[in-house]
Amino acid sequence: MSSLAIVIHPEIKILQTTRSSEALLNEACGLAEAIQLEVIYSEIVKMYSPKAGTYLGNGFINIMKKRVELEREPPLIIIDCVLSAVQQRNLEEILGCKVIDRTALILEIFGARASTHAGRLQVELASLTFQRSRLVRSWTHLERQRGGSGFLGGPGERQIELDRRMLLKRVVKIQKDLREVERTRKIQRSNRSRTETPTFALVGYTNAGKSTLFNALTSAKVIAKDMLFATLDPTIRTVKLSSGQKIIITDTVGFISELPTELIEAFKSTLEEVVQANFLLHVHDASSPFLEEEANDVNKILNELGIDNDDLSKKIIHIMNKSDLISEEKRNELGHMYPRSIFISAISFANFNTLFDLIEKKINANSNIYTFKLTSVFGDARSYLYQNGTVQYSSFDDSGIEKLKVRLSHANYQRFSARWPELNEF
Repeated sequence: MSSLAIVIHPEIKILQTTRSSEALLNEACGLAEAIQLEVIYSEIVKMYSPKAGTYLGNGFINIMKKRVELEREPPLIIIDCVLSAVQQRNLEEILGCKVIDRTALILEIFGARASTHAGRLQVELASLTFQRSRLVRSWTHLERQRGGSGFLGGPGERQIELDRRMLLKRVVKIQKDLREVERTRKIQRSNRSRTETPTFALVGYTNAGKSTLFNALTSAKVIAKDMLFATLDPTIRTVKLSSGQKIIITDTVGFISELPTELIEAFKSTLEEVVQANFLLHVHDASSPFLEEEANDVNKILNELGIDNDDLSKKIIHIMNKSDLISEEKRNELGHMYPRSIFISAISFANFNTLFDLIEKKINANSNIYTFKLTSVFGDARSYLYQNGTVQYSSFDDSGIEKLKVRLSHANYQRFSARWPELNEF
């Protein structure tokens, strides 16, 4: 891929968007720069509607062709929309250089970022799925040499069918490998759920600061840069709260508007960590002028994953990150928009104590504190309480009986009572 890039954002009059074209163009340029492309030119093209064959109008294409010819090397042309295979091919033939759309650009970024075996498989599956829809008849020039009809077809038709079979064979192999990855992750999730440890998944628009917050909360060393899609593969860590309660936090891939459906489908096993989490920490970039639109994009993808709005309202904690970069007026405005949100700075650790308190309240909403008296013969019961609950207080009297105050979830209390009915709370 060329190191030079030209980014074009088509502003279509008949298509309504909630964000300005300038903001969308800047985001597209940020995506290009995320894979070390040098954006030498960018422009917004205002159009009433897309053209069937080339998406862009002939006049603008001719201007672009002259600009391309002036460059020392053929640049990569990025059109910030979804092009059909025919539109892409026609633009490449006219301009004489590589042309990609928004979907292909995001796939390229994911391919550059994937570091684990599972991540690489998921990216390859998404890329192949994308390619399958774009296998155009690029071999039809061969048909002029020898005709063909019906089910035999010409040489070009046989070539494209061969391409499709090879591609499909690889897709089937990757899907099989990913099912094994998914099976392993399901076992790991079931092991975690058996311990009843609450799980929190970090979600949010890309570059909102999720990985920085994850590192601050867990002392992990996940890559955290001011860059779109700096993190792809999920990372899981256990955190112990001040009360002694343990929680599991998962860092996941950032979301973005118009995230390609191929990626959502391919990353289902990774995004399953989000679906299966007990709670979601939705990290917002409080300094973003498009916070509301970005939040809507995240919610849309969560809905596509099967989490409806009712579930979201029960599971979610809104975290306004980078709050040190906003004014008091902006803080009040966001506080009205998201009444139960918390304002933090992942860089300076500002307001982390309040965040942990909020997490504890969320966890303890479905639990109670119970008091038990245990003699030495109930060592197994004592072990159960320490493993599955949060011990608030422990003391021994002169006769060696231990008095325990323990916070337990309703389910764990039911299991304890069924196993040791003689030790019901006194």
